[in-house]
Amino acid sequence: MLLVNVLVVAVCALVYELLCGTLASYLLGDAVLQFSLVLGTYLFAMGVGAWLSKRLEARAASRYVQTELGLALVGGLSVPLLLAGVAAHVPLRPALYAVVFAVGALVGVELPLLVKILRAPKPDVEKAQSFGDVVARALAYDYVGALVASVLFPLVLVPRLGLVKTSVIAGGVNALVALSATFVVRVERPTIVRAVGTLILAVLAVTFVRGESWVAAATD
Repeated sequence: MLLVNVLVVAVCALVYELLCGTLASYLLGDAVLQFSLVLGTYLFAMGVGAWLSKRLEARAASRYVQTELGLALVGGLSVPLLLAGVAAHVPLRPALYAVVFAVGALVGVELPLLVKILRAPKPDVEKAQSFGDVVARALAYDYVGALVASVLFPLVLVPRLGLVKTSVIAGGVNALVALSATFVVRVERPTIVRAVGTLILAVLAVTFVRGESWVAAATD
């Protein structure tokens, strides 16, 4: 179950990166420059998140679920909020790269915490799995997820849904991953966590239905 989570969150992570790069190239021009800057900022932020994750390992399960919920909210609302910000004459570059950094940092926290959870001894297993074995399997699922996202994004998601709905769907998937994880691993205050996750899903559902009309109204 947790390895499936690795696959799913990897898909969402690359979708967010592609969304930000595409949005930057649409609004700022020079696609090569914008994708390069977004990619570099995103990877740097992932490194920062991975470094910070060391401080969260003591409560890895709870922090993982919280990270997923934060990513659902920030990533899921990233495109509609950025487009609304453009309409409100908010400087795009600082806002864009703040979002890219925030999403990248949250993504960077995910995998180390998942590896920590996967390494924990299970009741029906005599000892914890080796670090090398867990990392190899987690990275394998992560890379497969990246491949899936790279195919779905240009061929299915953007042509059929557009940027706004694609970002909201990715956020919804992260929220569902967080909610499902509360039934698999032990987290602190699961009832509150599930309530927050349900609220985030509700916000994303409303945004999915009304987001494009809100953006269109703001840009008129």
